[in-house]
Amino acid sequence: MQRPGMTNSAGLARVVALACALLAPGANAEAPRQLMWEDLVPKVAASENPFSKLTKDQLAKLSDVAAVRDRKAKTDSKLSAAELDNEQALTRKLQDSGVDVDGLLTRRKEMAEQQRVRGQTLNSTLDGQLVRLPGYLLPLEFSGKLVTEFLLVPWVGACIHTPPPPPNQIVHVKADKPFEMASVFMPVWVTGKLTAASTKKSLFLIDGSSDIDIGYSLHASQVEAYRE
Repeated sequence: MQRPGMTNSAGLARVVALACALLAPGANAEAPRQLMWEDLVPKVAASENPFSKLTKDQLAKLSDVAAVRDRKAKTDSKLSAAELDNEQALTRKLQDSGVDVDGLLTRRKEMAEQQRVRGQTLNSTLDGQLVRLPGYLLPLEFSGKLVTEFLLVPWVGACIHTPPPPPNQIVHVKADKPFEMASVFMPVWVTGKLTAASTKKSLFLIDGSSDIDIGYSLHASQVEAYRE
């Protein structure tokens, strides 16, 4: 037979344990939303790509025509007679096969401008959210291998070995704790509160510095080595 008070004591202990668990730091902490880089780009309706119907040979010819016309548009560029003759011959071949050369080259400029604008546009729905995002870091503030401020970019070597990504593909990160960076080729996960607001930062390179346009900033509560 169970002694009097045993059931009540056990129940009280469970209540106390539950209360301690609920009051423990982080017990009801918000789970970060895991993002990929395409999530930082606002969703827009896909437009028809007029170049998708061209063959590889037609695309190559059109590219050669565009290169000559671009050079021709520059006042300081000199073209040989052979280059001009070749551009006219390629244009005739494309037109004979039903390709609207002038129309497509106009669309090319329009699409390039649309792409530039899209790269500047931020996903405002992410502003203020707690997120987790993978990427590669470019140190801004560091001591030895310990990094406290950096740019997070989607591919290795961005801004150093290749032109910078569009602003909505760069995140300026300030970390609560220094992160020991083994290499710029090592991917990381960054967790923290995201802010959607355009800024500029100077990135110091071997051959000088460069001002980088940035679309997002993040106050990182955690930076860790990338794991699947």
